[in-house]
Amino acid sequence: MRMKARFVSLLAIGCALGLPRGAAAQDTTVAPGVRLGLNYDPGTKPGVIVLPVQDEYGDDSLRTIVQRDLDYSDRMNVIALDAETLSGLVPAAGQKINFALVGKFGAALLVRMTPTTQGLHVAAYDVARGQLLQSEHFLFDRRDRDWRFAVHGLSDQIENWVFGKRGIAQTRIAYVNDGMLRIVDSDGSETRSITTGKGALSPAWSPTGESVVFTVLGNNGTQVEELDVRRGGTRRISQIRAGLNITPIYQPDGSGILYAQGTGNGTDLIFAGFEGEPRRITAGRGTDNTSPSYSPDGHQIAFISGKSGNPQVYIMDADGSNVQLLVPYTVGTRSYRASPDWSPDGRAVAYEQQNGNFQIWMIDVRDRNPKQLTSDGENEDPSWAPDGRHIVFSSTRSGDKQLWILDTESGRTRQLTHSRGARLASWSPILANPEVGTYSQ
Repeated sequence: MRMKARFVSLLAIGCALGLPRGAAAQDTTVAPGVRLGLNYDPGTKPGVIVLPVQDEYGDDSLRTIVQRDLDYSDRMNVIALDAETLSGLVPAAGQKINFALVGKFGAALLVRMTPTTQGLHVAAYDVARGQLLQSEHFLFDRRDRDWRFAVHGLSDQIENWVFGKRGIAQTRIAYVNDGMLRIVDSDGSETRSITTGKGALSPAWSPTGESVVFTVLGNNGTQVEELDVRRGGTRRISQIRAGLNITPIYQPDGSGILYAQGTGNGTDLIFAGFEGEPRRITAGRGTDNTSPSYSPDGHQIAFISGKSGNPQVYIMDADGSNVQLLVPYTVGTRSYRASPDWSPDGRAVAYEQQNGNFQIWMIDVRDRNPKQLTSDGENEDPSWAPDGRHIVFSSTRSGDKQLWILDTESGRTRQLTHSRGARLASWSPILANPEVGTYSQ
């Protein structure tokens, strides 16, 4: 019987990534309610050394994956040492770690992974204190196709030990390429298609990460459909057989889907609950209202409206009342703002703005102070990561349109995809079950 990564599901929905407590090898002694944290200078990124793993194999080893995850978190400085130096840091059987030597290389954290018959034992050490920070035994099976995804969860737990907050390595990004929906791990690996037909647009993840809602372009217009990412089944959300139905998103509590529906009297936002009749949220009166994005608590909606003549970013209460302009603009000055996405912490809205080339901007919801985040190439369609710090967006900076990831705090960027024409990305929450199916339109 395969040990199918039940571990993966536990990682995503529990605070601890590994096993039931009876199966976990916890060798820390911590009083109940006390969280151990790492000692490092405030305002700095703690240095981390990940020791080699004895059974490393292939080009993408356990150690390489964890190092890359911690580096991509932009919260740690991964210290790369040559093999000879690393061998001097690995204690022989029965010997203690030489923390003084480890500290000379600038490390505040040392990670040691030891393979077991059922998975991996992981120990993280506070170098300055010369003691164990936390450890745990993780179950996973390398024969499983999602073993890499399980390792991402391990990396996220290391971050949780250090910072008290899980990382985002164990997430995926849905996007459109050549008319198909695809998903890719947050580190750019394991790309796969989740639809086989053409015409897919605007994917958005459910709050649990178990399904994706999107638009399908066909002979009778565009329809809103929902895809069960695990099993591959779909169902229609929009209630008409023809016309314009676009930019769908889930309500944060998962009780329904909000999308834009076009008629001869403009385009309005429609809420389709999974129970009851659909209801109109906006009154277009000849203008277009599209691209909604809920605040994390579900009480407000950011959206695009052309009521000023050019598309601008507005916010309103979830019932359609109290409409306000969110991003200020100068009357008579050509401007175009679109694709708003509300950050998971509720503090900011990211969007694209055209004043020449399209660029990614963000605005603080309280002080209404816009900030430009990109300047290289054309940059569009931002989507926040669950940490409220990173953004994925499409960009032409590499010569053709690809997905890139931006750390909004440091300004660091990295390329995510390498398939021409990648666009319309949506970053998943922490996934409850990473199994992926395929369906044909």
